[in-house]
Amino acid sequence: MNQDPLLVLTILTATIGMFLWGRWRHDMVATGALLACVLGGLVAPAEAFAGFAHPAVITVACVLVLSRGLQISGAVDALTTALLPAKAGILLSLAALVGLGALLSGFMNNVGAMALLMPVAMQLAARLELPPGRVLMPLAFGTILGGMTTMIGTPPNLIVSGFRAQTGAGSFGMFDFTPIGLAIAVIGTVFIVLLGWRLVPAREKASTEGFETGAYVTEVRVVPDSKAAGLFLREIESRLDEAGAQIIGLVRNEVRMTAPQSSRKVLAGDILVIEADIEALPEVLSTLGLQLEEAGSSSEEETNTHEKTARAQPAQDPTSSRDEKQARRKNGGDARGRDAAGSVDDEKQRAEGRKDEAAEEDKDSVRSAADAEVMLMELVVRPEASLIGRSARDLSLRTRYGLNLLAVSRNGKRSKSRLRTLKIQAGDLLLMQGPLEALTEFAADSGCVPLAERELRIPDRRKAWTAGAIMLCAVGAAALGLLPAAISFALGVLASMALRTLPLRSVYESIDWPVIVLLAALIPVAQAMETTGTADLIAHALLDGVAQGNTIVALSLVLIVTMFLSDLMNNAATAAVMCPIAIGTATALGVSADAFLMAVAIGASCAFLTPIGHQNNTLILGPGGFRFGDYWRLGLPLELLVVGVSVPLLLLVWPL
Repeated sequence: MNQDPLLVLTILTATIGMFLWGRWRHDMVATGALLACVLGGLVAPAEAFAGFAHPAVITVACVLVLSRGLQISGAVDALTTALLPAKAGILLSLAALVGLGALLSGFMNNVGAMALLMPVAMQLAARLELPPGRVLMPLAFGTILGGMTTMIGTPPNLIVSGFRAQTGAGSFGMFDFTPIGLAIAVIGTVFIVLLGWRLVPAREKASTEGFETGAYVTEVRVVPDSKAAGLFLREIESRLDEAGAQIIGLVRNEVRMTAPQSSRKVLAGDILVIEADIEALPEVLSTLGLQLEEAGSSSEEETNTHEKTARAQPAQDPTSSRDEKQARRKNGGDARGRDAAGSVDDEKQRAEGRKDEAAEEDKDSVRSAADAEVMLMELVVRPEASLIGRSARDLSLRTRYGLNLLAVSRNGKRSKSRLRTLKIQAGDLLLMQGPLEALTEFAADSGCVPLAERELRIPDRRKAWTAGAIMLCAVGAAALGLLPAAISFALGVLASMALRTLPLRSVYESIDWPVIVLLAALIPVAQAMETTGTADLIAHALLDGVAQGNTIVALSLVLIVTMFLSDLMNNAATAAVMCPIAIGTATALGVSADAFLMAVAIGASCAFLTPIGHQNNTLILGPGGFRFGDYWRLGLPLELLVVGVSVPLLLLVWPL
């Protein structure tokens, strides 16, 4: 039994070494550590995978799913459009962007918040004529700071809360992290906006050359409640300029104007022909409350086209045609008259049958499209494709496949035709919307090559409000203590799936599975540190060797050591390793463990020195053109500021 702490220390040292080496992924290292503990008799085989049922792990997974729902529904895009100033200077623009990032990170996964705001940061850098890195790094650090303000803002907070529950004191509440976390976030944001961004090295953006689809031409309808209704074209154009889009035509009462005057007033029901990059379409739609024409129009026109074709060219059965001719030759004029009348009746019946059949096909396609998961895909038209020279109307995309043609990109050339009547040419890029099976079938039938599935967030007000309400209810239920956090957010995920605020196929794709495996594997390892007394040994070594029994020094030491480890390894892994040590230190000093656990939560979230300490730091490495050693220039002063602010607040808010 006396050998157990030595064995745990050996496994822990090897695990941290593997994390720092970086050759293996974090979840692989954590799984190896868990299995080593099982083989060493430190963790019972029956308890090896109990970490997957831990409330912190469940909550992290559920928060990731709900965050994805906020992204896909367009709720965050609407908030971004409403809160970010369009023509402000550097300080105000940075303050709004970093502040919004911190705000979002408090209630959704901070990596998701960073990914959402990165395109906005790049546009802001271009407008302010700044190197992209001087906007991206402040945003990344701001989202990390914002994650500290609530229990669900970042995984370390959830892990710390779980360890507190194991001590018998109960888990931390939703906003127990707010007094200290909010103070750090506000002071850190002010520092970044006023001074910090100037410390970021001015690097040029790394090369991002690759497949570029060019600008798409698409049609958007001005719905009655749109902000564009009643505006002059020049007013709309000024707003679209900010998104890099432009109006190239207007359709009113089925009449297209290719160069409408800027003094013309836009009315509800008008269709604007817009040229924009694919990434700018969501902003174009959300800015003015517009609706994609092909996505929102009905399929009546195609049905009517089928009916007209059926009336003009009724299909005939060759056998019945021969029989009619023979009957006319045999029976003479009266028979011919009767046969002619019968033939007309038969043709009417057949036309009616074809009409009903077309309507049934239309209903079936609508039903199947509603039941299937809708996605966006880009297709390139090959030279030998069968659809060359045909339009979306000719192809009967909705009737035959249940698909929508949303936009077309044609080597920078513009067409004077409506989107639905545009003749498709070889080399065109088609942005199609519909179920995956239908898109695949259409690509195979038509001779097109699928390029990529597009993650285009088309704003949906109903889904955006629904996703926001679900997140608010989940947070409220957990904050008020009505339900445990894991149960509250799990119910939120179930509601999101039932109400389709995100596609069902995206539920499991939303979860960062390596992080889930990492947490689930390290929780039993951390428990082994406690049960074998290893955590107490480490705590006593720190107290006797460094802190000399001083409580404030010990608290500062736990915070700094956690910060250091978080800069070098995954922040969730850091929290799982340091929580038992923090509890052991508090026990040895005979004080409450709350302040020490909060120190771990703060330190694990403050990874500002390297690009590997936090995923948000890694996200900006390429777009910002950064090198490994660029992060400390802003990160080191920020970490010193965090230490200086948090230690007094820890003693004040969580008395020892």
